[in-house]
Amino acid sequence: MIAQALSSVADNALLIAAIALIADLQGPDWMAPMMKWWFALAYVVLAAFVGAFADSFPKGRVMFITNAIKVCGCLLMFSYQSFGLSTYDQLVLVFCAYTLVGIGAAAYSPAKYGIVTEMLPPEMLVKGNSWIEGLTVLSIIAGTVLGGLLIHPAVSAAILSHGWAGPYVHTRAEAAILIIAIVYFLAAATNLLIPRTNVRYPRQQTNPVKLTRAFAGYVKVLWHDKLGQISLAVTTLFWGAGATLQFIVIEWGAQHLGYRLDQASVLMGVAAVGTVVGSIVAGRVPLKRALSVLPVGVVMGFAVMLMPIVSATWEVYAVLLLIGGLSGFFVVPMNALLQHRGHVLLSAGHSIAVQNFNEQLNILLMLAVYSLMLWLNLRINVIIVIFGLLVAGLMLAVIHWNRLNHRANPGLENTIGQHGHGQALRH
Repeated sequence: MIAQALSSVADNALLIAAIALIADLQGPDWMAPMMKWWFALAYVVLAAFVGAFADSFPKGRVMFITNAIKVCGCLLMFSYQSFGLSTYDQLVLVFCAYTLVGIGAAAYSPAKYGIVTEMLPPEMLVKGNSWIEGLTVLSIIAGTVLGGLLIHPAVSAAILSHGWAGPYVHTRAEAAILIIAIVYFLAAATNLLIPRTNVRYPRQQTNPVKLTRAFAGYVKVLWHDKLGQISLAVTTLFWGAGATLQFIVIEWGAQHLGYRLDQASVLMGVAAVGTVVGSIVAGRVPLKRALSVLPVGVVMGFAVMLMPIVSATWEVYAVLLLIGGLSGFFVVPMNALLQHRGHVLLSAGHSIAVQNFNEQLNILLMLAVYSLMLWLNLRINVIIVIFGLLVAGLMLAVIHWNRLNHRANPGLENTIGQHGHGQALRH
């Protein structure tokens, strides 16, 4: 949990620092969400391979290696002025560096979630996920606040005036990125302390063609499972919407509220506080009743549409807390259900890789649409209304889909909690 928290703090602080770096280089508005697009692309491209990688070695060692990759990406981003490049080429280097961090994150994720299913029985997965998700969201708050703090004019001026990094730090973004690299290093060091669970999986395939074919089979298994398909659809929608909402909040803070980037980053932290509360409350939901939280996703979509009509600080904070609370409450049971079905049908690493593939594919789609709307110069409040209607509409479609599944299989929920680890892998 400590290792995950440190890595997540650095991930979220780096996003703010990278956006600040793009602003310092005078990149266009659509460039920040497109940078996240390349980050997500790493998850999609590597999805067929990272599950096998996570299941081939002890999870703690996998997390150490992947955090080391993140450190390398961070340091590459830090060196954007070191090669005498043009401004355009510097922006390309920032993209490449952030993509390298995305490669590390893509390989890290199956290990960090897979170790939970190795440690806990099915009946404890919701509570375990509640702790992990709650701590993850706390680290999102800490990372977002840290990123905003590091680029705050007063703080960055104080850091640069002390010259603590010698000749290597010249701008606010450089100072922020160097500190974030240190946090990644601490996360990697903590990974070495993670004990082995002694769970052994079948020998993993190394042929890339066979891995890709096998992964396509794993995707098919989860999408054909009546419980897996619903939880996979919901978590896919949630993470795509969540990634897009990060950028929407920053742009909304600038256009609607007149906030600087460091001030808008605090708004992301406020929404994350709500997610923590929602995650904690969701820990009381039994795994067998996970599907009962689906209507909360519809309410969350409509709650997003309140953003354009608020302006006072307390109103802004209240709406963001509401959105965060609703999202945390409905995604934790869905995530636990998906992990359980994946663990039963596949394995810890492969099931999380399938989940990441679908979630990041949706992030690619939603960020591309958002970038297109920015490129078309749509006002942010119009984008927010479209976004809220899209989320609510898709959640209503998932609820209808779930009802059809239950009509065809009346005893469907009785299968939740049953063991059968890795059936699809064995057959």
